[in-house]
Amino acid sequence: MTQENQNPSPEQENPSAEPVNEAAAETPAVKTPEQEIAELNQKIGELQDNFLRAKAEGENIRRRAVEDIAKAHKFAIESFAEHLVPVTDSLYAALSAEAVDAKAFKEGLEITLKQLLSAFEKGRMTEINPAVGDKFDPHHHQAISAVPSEQEPNTVVSVLQRGYSIADRVLRPALVMVSAPK
Repeated sequence: MTQENQNPSPEQENPSAEPVNEAAAETPAVKTPEQEIAELNQKIGELQDNFLRAKAEGENIRRRAVEDIAKAHKFAIESFAEHLVPVTDSLYAALSAEAVDAKAFKEGLEITLKQLLSAFEKGRMTEINPAVGDKFDPHHHQAISAVPSEQEPNTVVSVLQRGYSIADRVLRPALVMVSAPK
């Protein structure tokens, strides 16, 4: 035998010593019931704290959402109103002007009307003004009367009052006269 085999190393002398130490390290220390209760109470406290924080955060989110909705309702027309202010200024200017000829006054009114229609467009408000001969649409038109006409039945004969809609929602239908069935 060689020297190495005759004198075993300390690791080789007691090969079962290591697994015994590992087994001892792996077995958890036995806790007393008081220690377990204390740990569980600590976990309960942490969970209660987390629950209360999550509940408070949920309440804050709900409150902020309610405030945002209230502000949206309160100031929804603000942008549209900003577009109407210049139209108001033009009307006041027309009223304060000295008496001028009717032609100049009419030109001023036409310019003001263009301003108003531009404000409507910026506010996504559109005019409902059907042409003569258009088919009657009960969603956008309100028939005042049916009159005998050479046109097809249920077509617009004349527009008495223009209608308006905002983003495809009718504010006021156009008042029209329609052709009566023959």
